[in-house]
Amino acid sequence: MRVNLTVNGRPQQADDVWEGESLLYVLRERLGLPGSKNACEQGECGSCTVRLDGVPVCACLVAAGQAEGREVVTVEGLATAEGLATGGDGAELSAVQQAFTDAGAVQCGFCTPGLIVAADDLIRHNPDPSDADIREALSGNLCRCTGYETILDAVRLAAARAGEAG
Repeated sequence: MRVNLTVNGRPQQADDVWEGESLLYVLRERLGLPGSKNACEQGECGSCTVRLDGVPVCACLVAAGQAEGREVVTVEGLATAEGLATGGDGAELSAVQQAFTDAGAVQCGFCTPGLIVAADDLIRHNPDPSDADIREALSGNLCRCTGYETILDAVRLAAARAGEAG
């Protein structure tokens, strides 16, 4: 089957998609967007989190056909310049991406894309989140490298910067 969708603001098409193929597979293998990670394939870890029509979802649990005609935003699409979203150079990181870098919240990097998408969604809906809000928003994302404190610091930093830019 053919799947037509909009990814990071650009119309995309994937051909010869089989019925059981996941949105995650289409994004990574067919469209060349490796940011969303394939870790558990069961929706337990959050590494593959993307926004589907503005709602965070685990791309490993979404059949590719369900994305027909819909809008997908990946971690690459959060960058402020189209260059990074399409694999080019010279793009500016989003506020959340930059905060993760500045706070040292990136370790092995496997969980990072999903955490960034979840944190970005939180700040879009709640620009001044409490620690409880942050923990709840990130509760579907697992990290095996950290004690989560630098991740929480990154989200606090991104929210503070968003408030300053306001």
